[in-house]
Amino acid sequence: MENPIAKLVPQYFGEYPKNFLQLLNNISLGPDQNKKDVETLLWQAYEFGNRLHDGQKRLSGKPYFSHCIAVANTLAKWNMDITTIIAGLLHDTLEDTDATRDDLMNKFGDELASLVNGLTKLKEIQYSSRKEKQAGNFMKMLLSVAQDLRVIIIKFADRLHNMETINYMPQIKKHRIAIETRDIYIPLAHRMGMSAVKSQLEDLVFNVLNPTGYKEIKTKIKSSKKQRLKFINEVIKPIEIELNNYAILPKMYGRAKSYSSIYGKMISRNKAFSEIYDLSALRIIVDKPEQCYLALGLVHNIYMPVQDRFKDFIATPKTNGYQSIHTTIIGPGGQMLEIQIRTKEMEETAEIGVAAHWVYKNSKSSDIDKNVKWLRELLEILKNESTNPKEFMELLKIDLYNEEIFAFTPLGDLIQLPSGSTPVDFAFQVHTQVGMQCMGAKINHLVVPLNTKIKNGDVVEIIISKKQKPSVGWQKFVVTSKARNEINRFIRKEHDKASIKLGEELLIKTMRRMKLADAIKEFQDGYNKFGYADKKSMLNAIGSGILTVREMFIKLRPKDQVILPNDDNTLKSQIYNFNRGEVVLDGIENLLVNFGKCCNPIPGDDVIGFVTRGRGVTVHQSSCKSLPLLSHESDRLVPVHWNVKASEKFNVGLKVIGLDYKGWLKDVSECISKENINISSVDIAVKDSIAEAHLIVQVKNNRTLNRLMRKITKLKNIDYVEREGR
Repeated sequence: MENPIAKLVPQYFGEYPKNFLQLLNNISLGPDQNKKDVETLLWQAYEFGNRLHDGQKRLSGKPYFSHCIAVANTLAKWNMDITTIIAGLLHDTLEDTDATRDDLMNKFGDELASLVNGLTKLKEIQYSSRKEKQAGNFMKMLLSVAQDLRVIIIKFADRLHNMETINYMPQIKKHRIAIETRDIYIPLAHRMGMSAVKSQLEDLVFNVLNPTGYKEIKTKIKSSKKQRLKFINEVIKPIEIELNNYAILPKMYGRAKSYSSIYGKMISRNKAFSEIYDLSALRIIVDKPEQCYLALGLVHNIYMPVQDRFKDFIATPKTNGYQSIHTTIIGPGGQMLEIQIRTKEMEETAEIGVAAHWVYKNSKSSDIDKNVKWLRELLEILKNESTNPKEFMELLKIDLYNEEIFAFTPLGDLIQLPSGSTPVDFAFQVHTQVGMQCMGAKINHLVVPLNTKIKNGDVVEIIISKKQKPSVGWQKFVVTSKARNEINRFIRKEHDKASIKLGEELLIKTMRRMKLADAIKEFQDGYNKFGYADKKSMLNAIGSGILTVREMFIKLRPKDQVILPNDDNTLKSQIYNFNRGEVVLDGIENLLVNFGKCCNPIPGDDVIGFVTRGRGVTVHQSSCKSLPLLSHESDRLVPVHWNVKASEKFNVGLKVIGLDYKGWLKDVSECISKENINISSVDIAVKDSIAEAHLIVQVKNNRTLNRLMRKITKLKNIDYVEREGR
């Protein structure tokens, strides 16, 4: 007869559930750990989580806690410490049960509570879109990684099991999760050095997004398995004999490439499955780094190497910690085969990346600086800047999706950069101040433009000047998140300065026009009544169009009548310079400027600026019908005048109507061409022998445009010509 007490207190009677025993057996004990203590602690966590998730089901119909056990088992197989494994077991308790962080802290300690909290999605913040919510959750997770690297390792184990059981989800949700995994988790796993996780996720995503292609590759891999194994064994035999002669007892095995990578090669190379030679690779695992190089020499003595397919990642490790020697040889029958040579420790690092540091070094998160420097830099951006979710996702993608190149300083220091990097990226990687003062560069002793792409092995010299400042144009070609963030930060500061100055000018001049000059200080000091931390923040809001003097007046003096006269004489006496995206007002530069699409102003037109909420100043023709006519918005109008280079050209729309005949459009085009004016686009329609053409031409100013319109009007059978967008 079963003892009912045994199931209630299995720690005393030994009747644990099978899935618990399996998890316990997968755990690798540390040198200072007692098996009984680990068993007791693990059971407490198991019982705690199982009780909290009791009654919850997955879409498959299985108990929800089975997912938590699967996550914990994965972490155990990665040889993670007991705290991490328990955190995996309880990773959903804060999100999906009534448990609190205090509950976890009181029962299992602050370390575990922090880990689980780092994995919990943001609930209290309301986001405007699913993408923004997703980005917010990633921001929280990666900020938690700054405290403990194990957060991301648990997240990978969680995502892996979710993808393995994704078939039970609705089709739309399956597709969304697969896309998220493809765009974020797979490149993140790559950057973390977790190649085994990366390959598994790639194939799982491939199966969801392209099930037909997945089945096709799977079938062909199965059918060619025997042939591939035979070839691998032929290659291995002579290598094994040679290594044994040198008292090296290696572990050697062939490993098939992931289905998705094979399919990707077929598509990118436009080749059939039978033409892809590198379906698998041979791995040689030895004990010591020096044995790697001996093994390499012996392999090259036996088989001819392919000259341009050799890489030494032991001497120059990747930023994710990956180390290995890669070489491609011509084997029996003229078939090529990639061979990877590494130590046992390198193998572990290659498979599970940063997780391997707990195996060999019992590392903590301090190792992040050395092993995943790129992530540390990204985290610093998150901590130091008020980065919004959208900006963060852009920065994350920049860092995740780029392969690496290696360049050198003139002194021989190695600088690792993403592929496509420029001298500006290089400069910021050397030091932030070097990037800020970068005015030129030399690559291999030759002066090059700053947007030149650096190649592997290039020697890059940065020319600096204390007077130099980052340019807005740099944003178009930099690829590193560090460079992009520093440039953006500088531009934001400069823009804020300009907005503050403009805000102050708008406030002072509007108050004077209202004959309330004595109240200027009252209005400047009333920032706290509008929810701003200081006067500069409020002035910035005025200059950016977020706050108007009218709104301030209503708030500060609700009983007084507001009269904002539109004093044209005052306006004309003030000088605002406009220069293709820049407004200069008494020394104000870099203010965001847009052209009104409603009227498309060009040099020579009488123009006026309108402070648009959150978008800087929009320049319109003074006669534009889109301009506000209400007096209560007149305080947002700012005078501007043209200050453009003679070479600048502007797009203008023209409507030409006339009697259709053969060669009508040809005559109009030739007339425009004779004026040395370029046509950007043409749209023509003919109805009842009447031709109507809409053209966009590039002109320097309205004088050029008016002359052109007169010339077109003189052509045969032209009824009239008019400028569009007025």
